[in-house]
Parts: sequence; C-alpha cells; structure tokens
Amino acid sequence: MIDINESVMQFLLAFVVVGPLLGAAAALLPAPPGLKGKSPEQAVLRHGVTVTGAVLIAAIVLALGFDHDQPSKMQASTDISWIPALDVRIHLGVDGISLPLVVLTALLTFLCALFSYFKMPAGPTPKAFVALLLVLESGTLATFAVLDLLLFFLAFEMVLIPMYFLIARWGGEGRTAAAWKFILYTLLGSVVMLLGLLLIGIKAGTFDMVALATDNGRSLSASVQVIAVLAIGIGLAVKTPMWPLHSWLPDAHTAAPTVGSVLLAGVLLKMGTYGFVRILLPITPDGFADFAPYLAAFAVVGIIYGSLACLALAKQGAKGDLKRLIAYSSVGHMGFVLLGIATMTPTGVNGALFANIAHGLITGLLFFLVGALKDRTGTTDLDALAEQTGAALYGKAPRLGGLLAFAAVASLGLPGLAGFWGEMLALFGAFEPAPELSRPAFLTFMAIGAFGTLLTAAYLLVVVRRVCMGTAPQDAPKLADVQTYEFAAWTPLVALTVVAGLWPKTLLGLTDPAVQQLLAGGTR
Repeated sequence: MIDINESVMQFLLAFVVVGPLLGAAAALLPAPPGLKGKSPEQAVLRHGVTVTGAVLIAAIVLALGFDHDQPSKMQASTDISWIPALDVRIHLGVDGISLPLVVLTALLTFLCALFSYFKMPAGPTPKAFVALLLVLESGTLATFAVLDLLLFFLAFEMVLIPMYFLIARWGGEGRTAAAWKFILYTLLGSVVMLLGLLLIGIKAGTFDMVALATDNGRSLSASVQVIAVLAIGIGLAVKTPMWPLHSWLPDAHTAAPTVGSVLLAGVLLKMGTYGFVRILLPITPDGFADFAPYLAAFAVVGIIYGSLACLALAKQGAKGDLKRLIAYSSVGHMGFVLLGIATMTPTGVNGALFANIAHGLITGLLFFLVGALKDRTGTTDLDALAEQTGAALYGKAPRLGGLLAFAAVASLGLPGLAGFWGEMLALFGAFEPAPELSRPAFLTFMAIGAFGTLLTAAYLLVVVRRVCMGTAPQDAPKLADVQTYEFAAWTPLVALTVVAGLWPKTLLGLTDPAVQQLLAGGTR
C-alpha cells in the first residue's frame, strides 16, 4: 500500500471510469496528418492499447493507494448532485468488493486491445472496433464504481450496444442472430430490473446505494422487498446468466470474435452477480431471504446442466464446438457463484466473489487459447481439431498445448490454482447457510454442486485428451506455437491464476471485511 491523497484517489477513479469514453471519442477523429499515408489503421489500434494501458495503470495505482486496513469503507468517493428532483447523484467509490473487479476489467480490456493490435479480427474499420471496445470498458468499469441505483442501471445498459456491434460486425458464422438474441434477452431483463430499482428508490426516498445499504431494508415493507428482488433479480440473472435464462450465451460466445468472448465471459457476466451482492443482499435482505432457496436451486441445476451439455459436446462424433463448450462451462461456473450468494453467509459470499475473479482470469485465458487454435486450424469443431492436430497438440505446439491443459485444470478447480477456492467456499457456505434458510435444503444443494465438480473435471479432461494427446499422423499440418504477442497477452492471466490459488488471502483479505459489514445489518 502506498500513501495517496484522497483527492488524487478520486481523480484516479474518475479517470478509470471516464478515460475510456474520452479515448473512444478520440479514436473516431480523423487520423493526424503525420499518419496519413503510413498506417492509420495500426495507429488507431495503438491508440486503443495506449488508452487501455493508461486506464490499467490508473486502476493499479488506485489499488496500491487503497487503504487495505479498511476495505469495508468506500474509498476514492465522489458525490455530486446530478438530478436534484429525483435525488440522483454522480456517486462513485470502491471498496473491497468492487476494487478487484475494477482491476480485472482494466486488465482484461488492455490484454484484448494488445492482442487486437497484432491480430485484429476481420471486419469493418478498426476505428469503430477500438471505439466500441473503449465504450464497453467504460460501461463495465462504471457498473462496478457507481453508487447510485439509476447510474448503475445506465452503466449496466451502456455495455449492450458495443457488445452487440462487436458480435454482429466482427463475429463469425451466425453472428447476426446471436447478436440479436444477446441484446433482446438482456434488454427485456433490464426493463424488468429498472422497474424494481425505481420501486426501491421511490419507496425509500433515495437512490443512493450506500444510504440504502446502511438502512438495510428498514424503510421497505416486506412486500416491496419481495417485488423488488423478483424484478431486479430477473434482470441480473439474465446477465449472469442463470439457468434457464442462459440460452443467449452459447450463441453469443460461439459467434463473437476472440476478444469479444474474453470480455463477455471475463467481465460482463460479473455485472450480474455483482448486482446481487451490491444491491439485493444489503438493500432488500428479507425479500432476498425468501428467494434464496430458489436461487440456490436454479444455481445447482445450472451447474449440472452446464456440465452435462459440455460432456455431450466433448463426445467424439458430436461435432461439438470448443467455444460453445466453454460458454456452457460458464453457466456451470457461474452457478457456483450464485450458490455462494444464495447462502447469505460471509463464507458463501466471499467464495462467490473469489469465483467471480477466478472465472474471469481462467475463462478469459481459455477463450484466448481457443481463438489461437482457430487462427491456426480454421475451426473450433472438436472433431475437426482432433483430426487436424492429430490429437497431439503437445507434440506439434507444446507451449500452446501446455497452456490449454493448464487453463483446463485451473477451470476444473485444481487445488493450488484460482478456480479451487471460490467453488470450495461456495460449497462450505451451503453446508452452513444463514439461520433463516433451510439447512437440509442447502445440504442437498451442496451435494449436487459437489457432484457438478466431478462432471466439470470429466469434460475438461476429455477435451485435453482429445486435443492435446496422441500421436500425430505423418501428413498432419504443422502448427505455429505461441507467438510473442500471445505470450505477452496470456502471461498475466497465468501468473494471476497461480498467485490467487497459492495466496487466496490476497483477495479474501479485501472482500471479507466488506462482506461482513454488508451482511451485518441482516441481524436486526
């Protein structure tokens, strides 16, 4: 930790949120005269790397200046009146819950911009691509930093348009239908969510999330809380995505360009689970307790459903798409996050927040690797990959094969890597849920979730065996191994996966005090 003045911290957080928007506007300007005739396309891609790099540096400095002795306290706070008639404020701040998500978003967006500089996806002008990428980053960062319900909604919606165009204009086969499905599902969920947010704000007399969390539902009747949790929960569940509202996700991932899939899995899905923790748990605790068993039930169904879908796709002869398989795996992994939140215990919620970060690191790496495989082989079809690589990636591109195996075992929750702690803590939380919840029901959910971890291991090991192992045929085409730019984009994800797995206190030390305070008001 370094000692940084509070006003500097406020500026850093404001820059992290607004900087990408300014960068997006600059990306759309005509190229400077000196670049005309050289490579304006490379210049705008370099601009994207520069802006996302500056935002990442600001986020890291913000994290270094964060008072780690008081992670439950909102820091770097800015609070300015915006619409006085509605008491809507431009209120920004970070605590131990939101800070890791801010840094993760800044990191993944920078790595995507760096990767795109060397491997720009086929499609329209890079200017539009870079501008959309930066608007997407700004909306995601704002979602994790704003502390006003209406601003949260605006930031939550801000990411839809750029992601729609990234899929529809730079995506692969079936991109138009996938983009429409993505935006229709999320928009419909958001309309219902807005009604719930307005209900809370009108009934409580404020949209300030800090004031509402401190009030802890005292100014909201039981019926208002139930209606609000149902309405807001549907919008958040679509974005998470929770079974059975998940069906937009596999199509969106399969059609999206590599960087689109990385950001969709790495940060956009976290906006839904973050909303459960930041809004529903502290602001509507009684209403959330009524729905918690149902949320847990949907979560464990998602765990089993996602794993069985992946097993079906991994089977030989099934013509399973590897990107689609990883998308379905996200349904299962986010099921563990929802299960942890549904326990309403510090152990479970900490596990959910840890699993959020771990999933962003590991699944982001997996989508990068699958994108690299597609660039080399022209396909993500598992059967075709097994034939084209001769089921011997270890022998033909050992670094690429080794990274794929590493990401797979991290995703299945190998102890010592980041994927282990979040799922384990979510299951521990289900073992001893909050006193107002049914322990026998949650013990059942825990048992089903634990079985899901075995299914997860099964399908990921099948993928590794089929793609990485075996003897390559003599006439099998050669594959390029990991390139320098790929090494630069992927190394931070590998390193952080190991660090989070070996030193979980690094993350839990931030989240736990904030979670304890968030849940403390529940015992009124």
